[in-house]
Amino acid sequence: MSDTEADAQASTNGGNTTNGTAQPLLPSQKVLEEEEAERLAEEERKRNREPPIIFTEVDSKLELERLVDFVDGKLSEDEQEAVDQLHQYLLLGEGAWTFGDCFLVFVGRIFRDQECFSTDVRVHLLRALANAALKEDIILLLHQDRKEHVLMNFAQDIDRHPPEEQQSIALFMCNLFENNNASEWLLYISEWNYNGLTTSNIRATTKVAVHCLLATCPRLQDIGTALVHNVACKEVKTVVFDDVAVEISMALLQFFNSSPTEEHLFRTMKALAKFVQVSPDVPQFVQMIGPHPKNFKGKSERVDGLIEQISKKIR
Repeated sequence: MSDTEADAQASTNGGNTTNGTAQPLLPSQKVLEEEEAERLAEEERKRNREPPIIFTEVDSKLELERLVDFVDGKLSEDEQEAVDQLHQYLLLGEGAWTFGDCFLVFVGRIFRDQECFSTDVRVHLLRALANAALKEDIILLLHQDRKEHVLMNFAQDIDRHPPEEQQSIALFMCNLFENNNASEWLLYISEWNYNGLTTSNIRATTKVAVHCLLATCPRLQDIGTALVHNVACKEVKTVVFDDVAVEISMALLQFFNSSPTEEHLFRTMKALAKFVQVSPDVPQFVQMIGPHPKNFKGKSERVDGLIEQISKKIR
């Protein structure tokens, strides 16, 4: 083999060459190759998945401006730095590495300190985070929350928050389904104790989805139908997910009695069609409790197709 052929072969194999001898990649080169491989894998997963329902109408610039106005004069130097980090991430194109340890500490204080910070502050912060949730590397920030569980503890308490805050935390969680890694994070089963109860990411996600689905507020219902659709399309193969499938399916049956729109019926029937496939208990509950999905035939061709799928699993 000539030197030219050897160099070409080494180049094809991804190595550097010196006098025809392949050299190992530098650590920085290896990291870049691994990052590129992960990016390509994420793109492949996106192409092959059921597309999630997300909400992109939030104006990051406007939400940040309002957040800054409401917290003016109330923040420490570290907290002001946290706001600047969010600005860099959303508006200046910086990666999630820009978030330091102070960021989630800042978020935690905004969530807890209701005497100093109004509902408006939490709403604008969460709506800004809902846009951040659409970015691929948001998982880096989520992993920083593995110890304190600032975000999911707030989600766990959704029924204690004002309606505006409920909508905002649900919006954030729904948009996390845009990327595979973040959506998997929502369904982690590792448990921790919170206010004397055992919870986990998947339990908090399920609670938010069911709460929103059965709410009387139309906006919460809209987000709730999107959330149950997104959760169902993940099709996680765990015993815990079987329990989730049953819990959400029971809520879906209750939701069907609320005269849903065609769009909401499509989302929720699609979720039920997934759940009857993954859990052997769900078809039995549909049969016993009702209403039977066939009661909703005629809404649209796409809904009728889902009803046929579900009916095949129900006696």
